[in-house]
Amino acid sequence: MSIASNYDASSVEDKWYSYWMEHNYFHSTPDDREPYTIVIPPPNVTGVLHMGHMLNNTIQDVLIRRARLLGKNACWVPGTDHASIATEAKVVARLKEQGINKSDLTREEFLAHAWKWKEEYGGVILDQLKKLGASCDWERTAFTMDPAMSESVIKTFVDLHKKGLIYRGYRMVNWDPEAKTTLSDEEVIHEERQGLLYYLNYKIEGSKDTLTIATTRPETIFGDTAICINPNDERFTHLKGKKAIVPICGRIIPIIEDEYVDLEFGTGCLKVTPAHDENDKMLGDKHNLEVIDIFNDDASLNSFGLHYEGQDRFECRKNIKKELEALEALVKTENHINKVGTSERTKAVIEPKLSDQWFLKMSELVKPAIKAVLETGDVKLFPKKFENTYRHWMENCRDWNISRQLWWGQQIPAYFYGDGKEDFVVAENIEDAVTLSRKRTGDQSLTAGHLKQDEDSLDTWFSSWLWPMSVFDGIRNPKNEEFNYYYPTNDLVTGPDILFFWVARMIVAGYEYTGKRPFENVYLTGLVRDKQRRKMSKSLGNSPDALELIKEYGADGVRVGLLLSSAAGNDLMFDEDLLKQGKGFIKKNLSAFSLIQGWEIDENIAQPNHSEQGLEWYTNRFNETLIEIEDHYSKYRISDALMASYKLVWNDFCGWLLEIIKPAYKQPIDRKTYDGIIAAFENNLRILHPFIPFASEEIWQTIANRTPEDALIINKWPISGAINKEIISDFDYATQVISGIRTIRKSKNIAFKDEIELHILKNENTSSAYDTIISKLGNVSKIAFTNDVLENALSFRVKSNEYFIPLAGAIDVEAEISKIEEELKYTKGFLKSVRGKLSNERFVNNAPEKVVAIEKQKMTDAEAKIEALEKRLASLA
Repeated sequence: MSIASNYDASSVEDKWYSYWMEHNYFHSTPDDREPYTIVIPPPNVTGVLHMGHMLNNTIQDVLIRRARLLGKNACWVPGTDHASIATEAKVVARLKEQGINKSDLTREEFLAHAWKWKEEYGGVILDQLKKLGASCDWERTAFTMDPAMSESVIKTFVDLHKKGLIYRGYRMVNWDPEAKTTLSDEEVIHEERQGLLYYLNYKIEGSKDTLTIATTRPETIFGDTAICINPNDERFTHLKGKKAIVPICGRIIPIIEDEYVDLEFGTGCLKVTPAHDENDKMLGDKHNLEVIDIFNDDASLNSFGLHYEGQDRFECRKNIKKELEALEALVKTENHINKVGTSERTKAVIEPKLSDQWFLKMSELVKPAIKAVLETGDVKLFPKKFENTYRHWMENCRDWNISRQLWWGQQIPAYFYGDGKEDFVVAENIEDAVTLSRKRTGDQSLTAGHLKQDEDSLDTWFSSWLWPMSVFDGIRNPKNEEFNYYYPTNDLVTGPDILFFWVARMIVAGYEYTGKRPFENVYLTGLVRDKQRRKMSKSLGNSPDALELIKEYGADGVRVGLLLSSAAGNDLMFDEDLLKQGKGFIKKNLSAFSLIQGWEIDENIAQPNHSEQGLEWYTNRFNETLIEIEDHYSKYRISDALMASYKLVWNDFCGWLLEIIKPAYKQPIDRKTYDGIIAAFENNLRILHPFIPFASEEIWQTIANRTPEDALIINKWPISGAINKEIISDFDYATQVISGIRTIRKSKNIAFKDEIELHILKNENTSSAYDTIISKLGNVSKIAFTNDVLENALSFRVKSNEYFIPLAGAIDVEAEISKIEEELKYTKGFLKSVRGKLSNERFVNNAPEKVVAIEKQKMTDAEAKIEALEKRLASLA
């Protein structure tokens, strides 16, 4: 067999992926081996492969493939997340295109459309991951709304409610008016935006006096139920106990006192709108104020907005300004920068809203998770710097709002048997709900038809926080064999942006339901950015098509290119040149094998000394690098592990070893050397396989006829042997000598076919063990020692030793003299022109200082070059 001269990455990838799937290498079942488990961060069913997925899943595949080679029972569980908000938005948009409104459908009808959409598009990204080479156990593919997964979620909700940790409360929540659902605090992104500060005049009842309020949201005056002043503010003593009149709507509201008011902000007076600001709500509760909600679910104004009813909040803000000016109620506006909460998913501006929602108490639940990461180290974050972020989030987390006003998701298992807020039971199914309702009410005539299930669904993260357990059915059946074999999992690879959303919550759930960590190590990748450090996104147009990159550079090339610049936790500055470098590395390996393949083997010739020495050195160098690579893996420095492997193959194997053992032109190679180089190449392929699975398998299978049991994917990771540091040190010295010889040959145009002599002035004791290699790679006919500087010779130095190459026979002296004289003449002319410039006072006085400095440097460089050339000329003469 041979490697095709025109290597077609696409066909090779298809061939070996099919082969791996055919022989079920990715599938894992419990046995007596040590398990190694990774669960994929489930991508959204709305997703397609992008650069972040490529990086994240390449790292996971590297870890899982290495685990297989280490003899572990490697299990990588794939799957997708139902992504409530994003997916529902996609389905709603699709229905609109068909002329159907969600509001015209029943829940069941809408879900039928949603499931149809999921079946059409939900598995796209997983198929795309196969193109990257992801060796997931596809038989275990899970979806967060699979029946078993949903049962686990509902079971968890019921359990936490029984424990008193889930409760229903009327609270101020983050409302996304585009998705028309609540969001947790962590799903709100706060952005600094330029806006206006509006100074509004409120009349005082029964008086000609007014007071001025500064607000960023004049449209919310329709919800004002008080004006608040600081009791210590002497400016407003005369207003105590009085009432104000809200502009436009004419509502009379009390002027209350509270030290909460900042004396320095705005005018020192605060309008209180309890329905639309969390701090105002706290003031309202404290002072028993009326709560007036002025917005519809889409953030348009309702009937409390009077003639602005139906207008969007931002449209109203523009229009109300004109009316306030006409009423002489708007004193002035000022530019003002403030932080605005936006929805992570829809980018809509969040509206604070009072609503009945479901919450999970977090204060006690998080304690074991804090201890595991920050005290005992049972769960380790890589890099460690993210522990500070983790600490801040966990020690300051509030109760988790887990209900969403969506239909796509697990429906909250609360069943109302009456109209009161507390007239409900929580149960895993309708049958249990009927039983509990009868018990609660004493009414044995209640049936399923009398109960109404809560319309809301659970937050997507409430299902995915169970992921490491639920994929092995550990919630429904915690004693099952697979769960106890694969759980806790080993490594989690994800982005730091979901450290709290997902990672921390999984740790919380793991300790709550198993008393164990869900995983041991969390490898946090950076974000993929462009060369301008911008996050890659479709909206910026700076995110390349992942599949097109694979098509152009090959999956192996893309994998190498991504990892070459991706240190743990640091953002990756994506540069397509890195993918070219990755593709070049694949080509280097293929070329090396093609070279070896082309050698004819002669069973009757003995192994040359230089070949024996070269193979001995490479064995030691390989063992040394293998220890370095394993250290990088242990510290989750995956890119460093790749770079160490890359340098070993490119520099040591291809750059040195192949050159040492390569037979002369059209000459055969001895059997012992050939077998040795093949063994070394196979070891290279073993350490490269996690990074370049396709090309490594292709070469491996081409080296010899392999059975399925001998495939590289399930071969053995190399074991490092003894390392002779002296051999490595002596060889490194020899490479410096060879490099010195090559530099002189190149600079003096001495053809490699022309033999040279090498004379050594030995000022320190160095080994001559590799003289045969120096002779071969430098085409040196004679190596001799000298006690003095050799005249008429070219020289270089390695450490304290001087090396001389006699001129006689090495170069054409007359031609070299002529060449130097010509260069000397040019340089002297150049120097004259520069000196002329610098002697011109007008130039020196008027030119920018930087320009004058450059000219002075040119003069200095030219003078130094002339001196060196004159010395060289003298030595030749």
